Amino acid sequence: MREIVGAGVALITPFNEDQSIDFDSLANLIDYQIENGMDYLVSLGTTGETATLSDKEKKEIWHFTSEHVAGRVPLVAGIGGNNTMALAKQIADFSVPGYQAVLSVSPYYNKPTQKGIYEHYKAIAQASSLPLILYNVPGRTGSNVAPETTIQLARDFSNIVATKEACGDIVQISKILRDAPEDFAVISGDDSFTLPILASGGIGVISVIANAYPKKVSDLVKYGLGNNISNAQEIHQQLLALIDLCFIESNPCGVKAMLKTLGQGTDQVRLPLVKISDSTRQKIEKAMKELG
Repeated sequence: MREIVGAGVALITPFNEDQSIDFDSLANLIDYQIENGMDYLVSLGTTGETATLSDKEKKEIWHFTSEHVAGRVPLVAGIGGNNTMALAKQIADFSVPGYQAVLSVSPYYNKPTQKGIYEHYKAIAQASSLPLILYNVPGRTGSNVAPETTIQLARDFSNIVATKEACGDIVQISKILRDAPEDFAVISGDDSFTLPILASGGIGVISVIANAYPKKVSDLVKYGLGNNISNAQEIHQQLLALIDLCFIESNPCGVKAMLKTLGQGTDQVRLPLVKISDSTRQKIEKAMKELG
């Protein structure tokens, strides 16, 4: 996990006006992230609208991202799903060079029991040749990965090395930090919880807002990990309004609107997502002006 420490970004997938993948904007976005201090990049996390991409498109994005990064920073591949057998095969077959780990969201829609979640991750851990990062986001998946389940997985499988936590419960996160093996890491999966998780012993964030504001997020994490809490608090407070606006009309619609305002591609999304409303766009533009 030495390579996956600090500020990471869950990259959006830029689209052209005709809904095709905008690889020029993706290249610019990758450079923008690296030049502004991102420690690593997550390619095709759920923020990348992976549910709307074909298998061919996913492979093209993974390869393009690896080739364009060219070893400048570590890469994590987002590979998740709710069909355990199919997912285990996909992870076993993943052979794109340049990736240091796999991030896999807990099964969505099925609402499995804790035993089902454990067995799901057991199957993909046994299939993976790369270190595995769990991803718990109950607001999206419909089920919570209990801290006891995360801790047991961390103890039983040496290649399950971290969890990205977006449960919104700092007590649950603190239990994992207290009881998991010493070399198991907790990563914030919710921008509004980055500072509290760092203060509790987390190692960083996989951020959405960093797509638009990588320098701010990078500085926040560096200050947090360096125990410069007052500076970290200042950036945390600056970003809170924009973080809320990122998710008010579904992710990644909000952050894509921010990127368009910054001149980073279009704000195109694929159905069933649609562009944000004019009222939310006005709020975003106002908050961006206030941030400067």
